[in-house]
Amino acid sequence: MNIGHADSAPDGDSAGAHPPSAGPAPVDPAGPYADGPWRNYFLILLDRIPTPIAVCRADGEVLIANPAMATLWGVAPGQLRGRNLLDLFRPRAKEQLRRIEEAVRLGRRSRYPVEVHWRSAADGAEREGELTVDPVGDASVQPPALLALLRVTEGAPPPRPRATASPVETRILALAAGGATTAAIGASLGLTVDGVNYHLTRLSRRWRVQGRTALVAKAYVLGVLAADSWPPAPA
Repeated sequence: MNIGHADSAPDGDSAGAHPPSAGPAPVDPAGPYADGPWRNYFLILLDRIPTPIAVCRADGEVLIANPAMATLWGVAPGQLRGRNLLDLFRPRAKEQLRRIEEAVRLGRRSRYPVEVHWRSAADGAEREGELTVDPVGDASVQPPALLALLRVTEGAPPPRPRATASPVETRILALAAGGATTAAIGASLGLTVDGVNYHLTRLSRRWRVQGRTALVAKAYVLGVLAADSWPPAPA
């Protein structure tokens, strides 16, 4: 992230990670909770928070990441250690990074939002969000560690998968939705009454509903029948 000089902020410890490198003024990811049992409490809490969080050096190198952050990249939390936030997230505006660099240089402690985008490891889709960067740790240690919290911008929900229904089943449902009797449905489609009931029974078992009215309602909910069409028609 090039927000400070990483040499003066040696690597912190993290669960399942290698021991920290030696050097003056070590930065522990637990920050003010680094002493005694509080450090373990901090790490346990970090693991349970659903918000993607990472603690990193002033230059953006990740010291520790929680499972929610690692899930974005399809890896275990320990595999993000040593990566740089700028290799993971792309900022929308470079001047937002310069504000953080200046704040770290002047020893200011405040929260700085950075608009970022990245490509999801799950489906390859481009995602957007806001990374809030907050200098943390002992004020005497310069440069400080950075706490980064990600707020993912939710886009349009993915389209709901359509339920499976054969062309014959769909036509039966459309006719039933229009009020046709079993005999009328059979005559329209060249089926016997038993043939129509056979298809309706299979749909009832597959969708776990009972009765023709419930079947028609489920067909609309699942997108098998067009919600804006009359007479009823396949979607």
